[in-house]
Amino acid sequence: MRAIAVLSLLALTACVGRPSLEDAALSTRELELEEFFDGTLTAHGQFQDVLGTVRRQFVVTIKGDWDGSRLKLVEDFIYEDGSTEQRVWTLKKTGDETWEGTAPGVIGVAKGVEKGDRFNWQYTIDLPVPAADGPAQTVRVSFDDWMWQLSDDRLFNRAYMRRAGITLGDVSIYFEKQ
Repeated sequence: MRAIAVLSLLALTACVGRPSLEDAALSTRELELEEFFDGTLTAHGQFQDVLGTVRRQFVVTIKGDWDGSRLKLVEDFIYEDGSTEQRVWTLKKTGDETWEGTAPGVIGVAKGVEKGDRFNWQYTIDLPVPAADGPAQTVRVSFDDWMWQLSDDRLFNRAYMRRAGITLGDVSIYFEKQ
């Protein structure tokens, strides 16, 4: 009986809608990653599992540097339990609205598309996850990452996280330029 309930829940989460680049624009803003992320930003975020339980919260300081062809993002995370993590992204603009990026732990190349006030970024990463009784474990997950520019200095991000095709939850982040 429990197996049926779990399978039903998994089937239901597979049907949850996601944003699309074809959705109607909510503003006339044009998100330009190289402009928005050039400089220092602070972000606040949390991970919620598929049932809606908040499992982890964090603050991240981002130092961005656009040199005209490459955008480097140094992300320093501080989690609610005091643990820290750093991720360094190197992004290259590959077209008027397309991007590719790499970071340690990312499998292959992340790919993204800007359209109007939004950006969609997709990648697979070996993500460190804290273990209750020891050191962090690494879990391979895929992200379908969506960003919307809310104003000149604010951006909202919602990233849908999956493992082996099964939705684990999502990450919500609010970015603010300093």
